Amino acid sequence: MKKESFVIGQKQCIIYYDDKPEYILLQPVNDHEMEKLDRQMSLIKAEVSEPFIFVAFLVERWNQELSPWNAPPVFGQESFGDGAGETLGFISEKLIPLTTEQYASGSNLPVILGGYSLAGLFALWSACQTEEFSMVAAVSPSVWFPGWSAYAQEHKLKAERVYLSLGRKEEKTRNKIMATVGDCIREQHKGLIEDGVVSVLEWNEGNHFQKSDLRCAKGFVWCVRNIVHI
Repeated sequence: MKKESFVIGQKQCIIYYDDKPEYILLQPVNDHEMEKLDRQMSLIKAEVSEPFIFVAFLVERWNQELSPWNAPPVFGQESFGDGAGETLGFISEKLIPLTTEQYASGSNLPVILGGYSLAGLFALWSACQTEEFSMVAAVSPSVWFPGWSAYAQEHKLKAERVYLSLGRKEEKTRNKIMATVGDCIREQHKGLIEDGVVSVLEWNEGNHFQKSDLRCAKGFVWCVRNIVHI
């Protein structure tokens, strides 16, 4: 598998690609996750035999660029912005077209959008906006986000397959808002099933800050094994 770096739309991107890919994996990442991408890719490749493309792009203003709407701080002092729409536009209008043109010979390949934490919530929200993503891997997603549960009840995801996961200790926190994450993700999973979306909810050992690369790899592998061509 080949690896390259490039900048598009002022965003740093890393791409791993095989010849004649069959699908595209996309993931917004922070600096820490960017450093662990080689390991994450090795974990995915160990489980997947088909050729594919994996593209990660660096999100520098995490709370701003991935949040679907404004919200007050839940931890620390930083509030949440409403930049998810702009980030989705970057993916749809710049990243996917460039990836398919330069690395997939213009082929219309299935696209799987994944993400960890707030990026996982962004993936779920994005799948409510467009049919562009055949599958979603929402890994330890921030479904505790203010207003998300009500939004999810009113907006059906357009993806046909959704992977959800959470650490068993994530809901065991003193932060009252973040402690709702367990109930919120159970509700999310139930709603997806009721809407006819094929979905799995996997529980991982540990809290939110453990083995994010392994957890993301597991999510993408599940999606690949349940690939949907739309």
